[in-house]
Amino acid sequence: MTASKAATPGRLLTRVAGERQTGALVVGGHPGGAVYVLEGHVIYAESPAAPGVGELLTASGRLAGRTWQNALDLGTSTARVGRLLVEQGHLTQGELELCVLGAIYDAAYFVLSPTTAPIDFLTGATHWLGPVVHVDPAAVGHEVERRVRLLDDIFPDARVDTAPVALAPRAPRERVTLTALQWELLAHADGQRTPADLALLLGKAGYATIQELRRMAAMGLLELPEARPEGPEIVRLPGARGVAVDARRPVVRPENATPAPVVTKAAVAVVPAPPDPPRHSLPEEAGANQAAYRPPRLARRKPGAKLPKELAGEPPPVHPGADEVLLKRIRTALRALR
Repeated sequence: MTASKAATPGRLLTRVAGERQTGALVVGGHPGGAVYVLEGHVIYAESPAAPGVGELLTASGRLAGRTWQNALDLGTSTARVGRLLVEQGHLTQGELELCVLGAIYDAAYFVLSPTTAPIDFLTGATHWLGPVVHVDPAAVGHEVERRVRLLDDIFPDARVDTAPVALAPRAPRERVTLTALQWELLAHADGQRTPADLALLLGKAGYATIQELRRMAAMGLLELPEARPEGPEIVRLPGARGVAVDARRPVVRPENATPAPVVTKAAVAVVPAPPDPPRHSLPEEAGANQAAYRPPRLARRKPGAKLPKELAGEPPPVHPGADEVLLKRIRTALRALR
């Protein structure tokens, strides 16, 4: 099957299931993810916004991190991670199936809910966990639609699903009743963690986390993220200070001023320059059209020549050198700030 630039993930999954294909339906965008099918049946789904089987088992304390990592090292290449956990006695078959089903429906909401997204189908791809359960794609699609409607009924604002969770500065009313999960979310929301970060931190399902966050937003306990405009951002430059001057204004000459003569090639003549005014003296009464006062010219010096003693002044003081004790204290203070 060829890659599709933009399509509806749910419809494409139904088409793949009808053809009984095997592979991975990779959905781009945010948050994106993948749905793995085996002969037309869904065997696993994953998304960056939803914790996987490993995160759910280790964060909840059901499996130790070392046990999970050992299963990954031994069974990833042969897609037998789930079977190894059951064979080694770490999990029962029922526990593993329930965990995988929860991960499938949780991730499928984020992968299949967009109306359009860039999609690619990798034929023959399989997941490293292995086939633990086989789910009908139609059942997965119906569950995704039900979850979308449920969230819209609670609070119809999808910005809460991906934006960092920030608490409201004040409680909306005098008494507020919270569930256990809502209390955990309030305790760990720092204005920087997203719902996906909180789900991974607490070892909870991504959809359940968003569901509680929408309820908290409906109660007024969260600050809603600002809606960004779809158009390009407008950058306003600071205004110029001072009085504006028109650069194209006409030149104003005095009424008594003689117009400048037009010089032609036949009338070119050498006119001697007027003598400079005496140095260190002001000209006599200058009229409106006479030359302005010129400052006296300084005498030129040869390169490398020293200034006269009366102009040189005192030499700058010699720097005594760096205080080693002070430098050591500064270094110690800077290391402590790291």
